[in-house]
Amino acid sequence: MSVLSNKRILLGVTGSIAAYKAADLASKLTQAGAQVDAILTDAAQKFVTPLTFQSVTGRRAYADSDLWGDEAHVLHVGLGHTADLLVIAPCTANTLAKLAHGQADSLLTVTALASTCPLLIAPAMDGGMYNHAATQENLDTLKKRGAYILEPSEGHLASGLSGKGRLPETPELIGRIRVILGRDGWLANRKVIVTAGGTQEPLDPVRVLTNKSSGKQGYALAQAALDAGAQVTLITTPTSLTPPVGAEVVHVQTAKQMLDAVLSQSSDAEVLIMAAAVADFRPKNAAQDKMKKESGVPQVELEGTEDILKAVAGRRSEMKRLKVVVGFAAESRDLLENAANKLESKRLDLIAANDISASDAGFSVETNRVTLLFADGRKEALPLMSKMDTAETMIERIAGLLE
Repeated sequence: MSVLSNKRILLGVTGSIAAYKAADLASKLTQAGAQVDAILTDAAQKFVTPLTFQSVTGRRAYADSDLWGDEAHVLHVGLGHTADLLVIAPCTANTLAKLAHGQADSLLTVTALASTCPLLIAPAMDGGMYNHAATQENLDTLKKRGAYILEPSEGHLASGLSGKGRLPETPELIGRIRVILGRDGWLANRKVIVTAGGTQEPLDPVRVLTNKSSGKQGYALAQAALDAGAQVTLITTPTSLTPPVGAEVVHVQTAKQMLDAVLSQSSDAEVLIMAAAVADFRPKNAAQDKMKKESGVPQVELEGTEDILKAVAGRRSEMKRLKVVVGFAAESRDLLENAANKLESKRLDLIAANDISASDAGFSVETNRVTLLFADGRKEALPLMSKMDTAETMIERIAGLLE
């Protein structure tokens, strides 16, 4: 189940032109299964209305007028004590100052004082305001109290100036929310390495020998591990995907580069998930210059690439912290037999076998259907599901192996 499912999120919206982004945030969080209650300041309502948020969340949105209604004596306490997370996005310099000094003159600020959940603040303001000494002191005060601060982005601002002060886009906001909500998960404080994508072996300066791996399953595993509280290092080949927020990213291209990165990162890791599709062969001698059609069809001699899982298996006695190593077997025939052989020969704790000949599973598509084989002989066939659901299931099983 997603880390956002059934989570109660209070979304505070203050008087910034970036308030329109908060509506998109509320919508996306709701689509992900969260229950979002929005609180708008009076200034925020100059840009957006409570109806906007009610329309995208299906839940009541609150304004300062509600503080003086029939529920006034308990409303802020009820909201603050039932939430899993309070997010203020965008947070103006004015509201930031109120939070730092404990001022409670609005429903949002009095709820912030009454809340017992974590606080995530996403400042948004115009030119020079964020870097002002007063703003920085207020931020330092809030950080010392345990608030999470999402740094604003740089770029074009409403005034026409360019600088630091833009509210980050919705995917980054949701990424930070996921990290905070997952901080006490199954893999809290454990280092997990995930490899993703298809390696690329140069033929010449412009061509490579590669495969059809999109990296989607590896990136989903990295996100699922983050959702479970892990410290994630994502070792990835070139891909069009955006790495999950909170992961340390190591970029590689070839099998040799991936091997070096895996061995370097594994020294203090507890879990290694080899989801990358590593090339089995590479050109023995890559051309120094671009191969020209006029020169005829080139004769390319291949040689084997480094076997990363075999190298890890040979060093596991030195890797004192590495408890679980997971591999993938992408096969077009004899799926379970080949996967079982790989599980044993590479000394894996778990392997995910998937049939790449299926049109609805494997490379490039959004779904997968895998069979999990464990070192103790257990087998678990997972039904067709999204790659994110597959990743979440695998992370749950990995957490069980660690325990």
